[in-house]
Amino acid sequence: MKVVKEIAGRLWAVWAIISFVVTFLIIFIPSMVTYLLPDPKGTAVFIRIAKIWMLVWLRLVGCPLKVSGKENFVKDRAFIVTCNHNSLLDVPLSCPFIPGANKTIAKTSFAKIPLFGWFYSKGSVLVDRKSEASRRKSFEEMKTVLQKGMHMCIYPEGTRNRTDEPLKKFYDGAFKLAVETNTAIIPAIIFNTKKALPVNKTFYFIPYKLRMHFLEPVEPGKLSPEQLKEIVFLLMKDHYVKNKDQ
Repeated sequence: MKVVKEIAGRLWAVWAIISFVVTFLIIFIPSMVTYLLPDPKGTAVFIRIAKIWMLVWLRLVGCPLKVSGKENFVKDRAFIVTCNHNSLLDVPLSCPFIPGANKTIAKTSFAKIPLFGWFYSKGSVLVDRKSEASRRKSFEEMKTVLQKGMHMCIYPEGTRNRTDEPLKKFYDGAFKLAVETNTAIIPAIIFNTKKALPVNKTFYFIPYKLRMHFLEPVEPGKLSPEQLKEIVFLLMKDHYVKNKDQ
């Protein structure tokens, strides 16, 4: 049975890649037109296109997504959204399904992929984590995103969680940004992407129902970045543990 599942997972991975590429090519030109529109309108239209793409693709690969907690977003107010990171599948989920125009902090390496790199760059604030200058520049760009009324999506774990713990230790960036800009954080928990696209397997994909929960906003108030980080970490960890088996 295990061998059959391994073979099925690799065959399904082929279908996932083919369907991903084909559907991406269909939405590529419409998404590029959004470069001609000023922000936040351009990014808002881009997000709507990305959402349509993902809704279609997720159904094609048997991974329907259920989103809850969208009511925690307040109209005409920008938030910092902190997502857990278990799989490469988290990336195409976070941006399209955050309500409203938003950008995601993202690695420069993916921006070098032909065609996809242009799409990826439109929805991102790019950063080279090995460069101090790049990190400083990206921090200022994230402030600009928030000033324009767009949400900023950040993975505080930095990289995919390869441990058995619910969450990896958080980096400080999201919480320094929240305190410096007085922007509330909306914690977001993504479930089951690790089961659909395991981090420890190569070329393997299994259909699985996915969930994304947005929690209530956490105001920075007079908290320090370290205090804010600890509060958000505990909220996300507790919610993940209580809801991961539902």
